[in-house]
Amino acid sequence: MAGNSLAPPMLAIDTRSRPRSDTNETRALTPRSITSNISNPFLTPAQSDCGSSVLSLDPEAALRPDPGTEADFQVQNNPFAFSPGQLNKLQNPKSLAAYRALGGLAGIARGLQSDINAGLSVDETAVRTSVTFEQAVRRTSDKFLDSPETTSKPVSDSFADRTRVFGRNVLPAKKATPIWKLMWNAYNDKIIILLTVAAVISLALGLYETFRTVPAPGAPPSLDWVEGVAIIIAILIVTLVGSLNDWQKERAFVRLNAKKEDREIKVVRSGKSFTINVHDILVGDVLHLEPGDLVPVDGIFITGHDVKCDESSATGESDAIKKTPGGQAMALLESSSNSKDLDPFIISGSKILEGVGTFLCTSVGVNSSFGKIMMSVRTDIEATPLQRKLERLAVAIAKLGATAAILLFFVLLFRFLGTLSTDSRTSSEKASAFLDILIVAVTIIVVAVPEGLPLAVTLALAFATTRLLKENNLVRVLRACETMGNATAICSDKTGTLTTNRMTVVAGTFGQSSFAKSENEKPDTQTVSQWAASLSQQAKDAIVESVAINSTAFEGEENGQFTYIGSKTETALLQLARDHLSMQSLAEVRANEEIVQMMPFDSSKKCMGAVIKLRDGSGYRLLVKGASEILLSYCSDKADVESLATDTLTISNRNELGSVIDSYAQGSLRTIGIVYRDYSQWPPVNAEVEDGHVQFDSVLKDLVWLGLVGIQDPVRPGVPEAVRKAQNAGVVVRMVTGDNAATAQAIATECGIYTDGIIMEGPEFRRLSEEEMDAKIPKLQVLARSSPEDKRILVARLKALGETVAVTGDGTNDAPALKTADVGFSMGICGTEVAKEASEIVLMDDNFTSILTALKWGRAVNDSVQKFLQFQITVNITAVLLAFISAVADPEMHSVLTAVQLLWVNLIMDTFAALALATDPPTEHVLDRKPQPKSAPLITTNMWKMIIGQAIFQLAVTLVLHFAGYAILGYDPDNEAQKTELSTMVFNTFVWMQIFNEFNNRRLDNKFNILEGVHRNKFFIVINFIMVGAQIAIVFVGGAAFEITALDGTQWAICVVAALVSLPWAVVVRLFPDEWFAQIAGTVGSPVVVVYRFLAKVCNKISAAFGRTWRKMRPTRSSEEEQEKNNTHQEKEAAPEIVVSEGDGGVRADSSPEIRIQTQDLERGYR
Repeated sequence: MAGNSLAPPMLAIDTRSRPRSDTNETRALTPRSITSNISNPFLTPAQSDCGSSVLSLDPEAALRPDPGTEADFQVQNNPFAFSPGQLNKLQNPKSLAAYRALGGLAGIARGLQSDINAGLSVDETAVRTSVTFEQAVRRTSDKFLDSPETTSKPVSDSFADRTRVFGRNVLPAKKATPIWKLMWNAYNDKIIILLTVAAVISLALGLYETFRTVPAPGAPPSLDWVEGVAIIIAILIVTLVGSLNDWQKERAFVRLNAKKEDREIKVVRSGKSFTINVHDILVGDVLHLEPGDLVPVDGIFITGHDVKCDESSATGESDAIKKTPGGQAMALLESSSNSKDLDPFIISGSKILEGVGTFLCTSVGVNSSFGKIMMSVRTDIEATPLQRKLERLAVAIAKLGATAAILLFFVLLFRFLGTLSTDSRTSSEKASAFLDILIVAVTIIVVAVPEGLPLAVTLALAFATTRLLKENNLVRVLRACETMGNATAICSDKTGTLTTNRMTVVAGTFGQSSFAKSENEKPDTQTVSQWAASLSQQAKDAIVESVAINSTAFEGEENGQFTYIGSKTETALLQLARDHLSMQSLAEVRANEEIVQMMPFDSSKKCMGAVIKLRDGSGYRLLVKGASEILLSYCSDKADVESLATDTLTISNRNELGSVIDSYAQGSLRTIGIVYRDYSQWPPVNAEVEDGHVQFDSVLKDLVWLGLVGIQDPVRPGVPEAVRKAQNAGVVVRMVTGDNAATAQAIATECGIYTDGIIMEGPEFRRLSEEEMDAKIPKLQVLARSSPEDKRILVARLKALGETVAVTGDGTNDAPALKTADVGFSMGICGTEVAKEASEIVLMDDNFTSILTALKWGRAVNDSVQKFLQFQITVNITAVLLAFISAVADPEMHSVLTAVQLLWVNLIMDTFAALALATDPPTEHVLDRKPQPKSAPLITTNMWKMIIGQAIFQLAVTLVLHFAGYAILGYDPDNEAQKTELSTMVFNTFVWMQIFNEFNNRRLDNKFNILEGVHRNKFFIVINFIMVGAQIAIVFVGGAAFEITALDGTQWAICVVAALVSLPWAVVVRLFPDEWFAQIAGTVGSPVVVVYRFLAKVCNKISAAFGRTWRKMRPTRSSEEEQEKNNTHQEKEAAPEIVVSEGDGGVRADSSPEIRIQTQDLERGYR
């Protein structure tokens, strides 16, 4: 880099690694080292050098690269004096030392080859000259234009050099994951891979049977290959559903931000103002600042009038920051005067509250403060906790199934080998019999592998996210949907979430008339509409005059809607005048009056004023509005609101008004007094005049009291009810706000959040030790005057206490808390892009009630998966045991259910059941129970009870029909037709039991109404019709493929009635006490667990031995990689642990004992 760095011998780069912990020590700035917070760009530094002396700081140190940012300081063939890295030092954090080291506003403009008045040239392509650092800051020469012209090749692109060095004001597009990669990611699931193996084996054996065996004359062709093909189809369905859901979700989020990011900005180029797209802003551009603007880039304030910025969303600073012109700031720094409160820095992401001016752009795109934060919050989406739990459970189930299959294979193999000596069949027939044994074993594995599980969780999440989007929740991260269902704490913002984020006049007192919010006041109190209707036109004009003339707000548009732009207090008063006092155009009202003098807001007097000439020419009127208690002390008279006749303000009147002011304040209302005084001449007699203007404080006496209003950001409709429902669901709602404690308490009380708990302020909260925090947090209901760091600390402590925490945030500075929380909610309307990127769910309507919707759907997702799991395991247990028992008992070693029949039961039924059970929408009753803790078992006591109970019933009915059916129905065992009919009845009965059991599984508790809300789930109704129709069709026309025959009416009645008994049997199961079942399961299950652990350890040792042998054969790996491989192997191959325990601490509504299958231990193993 030529000429754009400090002298190399003096440039010292500290490459020591910084501590990772987030402490005040690591964030504080000292004279010796300015530590960047680039490692965590959300953090607001504990202090910056904006308000301290900068003369003691070495210019070299002020521009020293932070570790890891050296590349930003190196630019090849840089014709400008500065690199992007050096300009970044201005804002990271605000640094007057860096500002002075760069030569102030004039030096920066010279170095960027720009003009603070005319801006960039519209004709610029490549820059004509090359400027060195020393020339820009005027260290070596005062001559700037004597630099030799550059001899670069002609360039036709506008601003080519400027764009090459500093970049454009766009962030690199977040690389969209291609659909094929999403499909590959969905395919790389252990269950899917297990299914693939099973499908390949099944298809290979099926094809072998089809092409190598010759069917007997008249026998149907072999269809064993159908099983493998059907499993492959199931794999495709699961993969496509999951990947398409992710793809649509990514596209929805891109569409959400695209419109907001695309806007127009006013710049100065070649001395003229232009409107350009925000993406076309360049470093060196001069941009206009106007009230309401969202600053798109970093820069230095050039000049203007009373510019104040709201930097709360960018830095966390809640107060409006008044900007100092860059030239004035440099002059004060050079004169060694006090630099306190000097702030010439314009930060991207901040908002202009008032004033107009211009600023010089210094950083754009990824180099700006806003861009750096946006890039830092881009993260990859991880698998959901529920998916991981189900994956571990599925692997364990598959292992159990494989064990059963291996056991069955060896039992049948030994039987086969034992009969070989007396077997008279040909060699090919013996080989075919051996393959039949292998096919039965593989079928057991296929049945055991729960292929419906990934489909169920994918469908549940896809359905929930789709429906949530319709209900104003955009789910960006799938895991948030299920996590939200078990949230135990919600930390909510006040402004915009619990309230409307729109200051509104809600109460007022003018003479003897008053109005208030009707729902909170006495029945005889007037509403604002009734009050306004009772006023005379003269009174309305007087009030409109006071709020419209004596105001700096103006009319504008926001998101295509009419609005007032200015301070929230003034816009609230103007909205009152427009909605209720017949005010039309604000500009028209002002044009109709002759304004003599405007008196800006005086922070010491807490009021502002304006003087108008009366229309009848009788004199002048001073209009004043401000803090009511202060203005009351300036008044000596009061006005009758109807006639405007004045009367003396007595002590009694003062006391009454003081009481009204106090009552408004206690209700968290901001009180604004409206007063005036008429003069016969202006300036008045005895008034102090300076530069032709009357001094404001000299006329603040003997004023006339007109009235006062109470302004409040009202609570959103429905929020108190939503808070009550959340609390009833076992979720603790806390308010975290930057407002003062009194306002926070009033709003929290109105919302139902504050009852008898603790209200703390941020400064007090952050001084507590961790032990003190842990003691107070359970009772903490409101955290007032809190900073973003306070919110993050609160969330972190709640999580440390075992809570599942949801947090709302709308500002850039909320990102740490949003990332720390289990579920982060950002605001879709007023939220910054950084907050959205850091969150998991975007509230499209910024409404707290939408959080409750997410809570309900989160619980619905968990319930849907548990419902399907209950159904799936019942089918798997019954089918595996039925196939095992019947194959062992059969002389020909054939299962009662053929491979194709098992395929219909296990695959098609499971797929349909996943669709039916995973799409149940939530009911209001889902909020009547407490949330499940993170350690809660996936399969609860009620679920195990229903699984075991239904499995016993289904096995009993099927085995009785299979083994005793001949005797019961009077069939001849040697009659092939009757034998086929009985086999068909067994198959038909088994399928109908699954259909009826699907209804049983719509409930997870011990209640009896299994049809509750079924009419709201059209999927369930349609799918059951499809299953019933398909089963009837199979029985009547599927004889060849399924090896069955058509049944008559009596046989159909037997099948359906026998299966229908599963419904009353489920009632009996639910009536069986949970405590008894837990004790029985503990007694019966203990020996099984001991045997299972022993077998698992043996298998682990065998697999470990094979693993060691395999690793010795492979090339040598690095020690770290080998250790990681060993750890992973131990985690995945250890014996599962099945724990039977009593209860879960009373978290569930029924407080019943729990049979806990620790799914995390299914992988980790028992040590």
